[in-house]
Amino acid sequence: MLRAMFISLVAALSLWATVIRAQDDAAALFDAMGLPEIIAVMGQEGAAYGETIARDLFPSGMNPRWAATVAEVYASDRMADEMRSAFVATLAGKNVAPMLDFYQTDLGQQIVMLEISAREAMLDPALEQASKDMAAEALQNDTARAQLIIDFIKANDLIEANVVGGLNSNYGFITGLLSGGASIPGVMSDEVLADVWAQEPEIRASTTEWLYAFLMLAYEPLSDAELQELTAFTQTAPGRELTAALFASFDQTFERVSRELGVAASGFIISQEL
Repeated sequence: MLRAMFISLVAALSLWATVIRAQDDAAALFDAMGLPEIIAVMGQEGAAYGETIARDLFPSGMNPRWAATVAEVYASDRMADEMRSAFVATLAGKNVAPMLDFYQTDLGQQIVMLEISAREAMLDPALEQASKDMAAEALQNDTARAQLIIDFIKANDLIEANVVGGLNSNYGFITGLLSGGASIPGVMSDEVLADVWAQEPEIRASTTEWLYAFLMLAYEPLSDAELQELTAFTQTAPGRELTAALFASFDQTFERVSRELGVAASGFIISQEL
């Protein structure tokens, strides 16, 4: 009996060690993909979005108190911790090793650096517009590189996934506004979903334009063969599981961010109306 208990204990400890290693691999993958750095850039994008909210919703426009509130909502450390936890949880039970192997290669690390650099560059409105113009021209001319980007986007269903994320974020922001007590002309609490869905064509158009511009800019230094290798990896079982984990963790975090931003904006609207 003691021997059986000992064997059971060893098996349990072995299973636990396997789970811990998988979690460690998923956390290492989060870092290898440069996600903390990308989240930091998203915090800067959030600051720009905060200025848009102030311009559109606040009678007095932008002010230091609102800027501090936006910075707190988009705190990169908090977002990174939240996304890392969701990412690791989503990948539980998955074979993370092939994902980590890919992103630890020279090509994988080059892709990470290119994506971070492109995202940082597009913080500049002029460069973002130039990238959109160049992408539109390449698509119109049906260049070989444009076709590879089209293949990559279609293979990973990136437009649909990003549109869904955008709709969810808008829904979170509007419900946050209403729950905070603010009123939105023409929008009732039971009409939020229909109002958000009405924005789908606009969100789809802006998402498609930005996505092509970003990927054309980010992957421009890659050879055709390297871009095809990336696309091929994303179509493997581990690649598909990784893409799903990325969107799940991003969506979870940004739905929370959008909702908190809506509640905070509601407080500013009400205080300025008094």
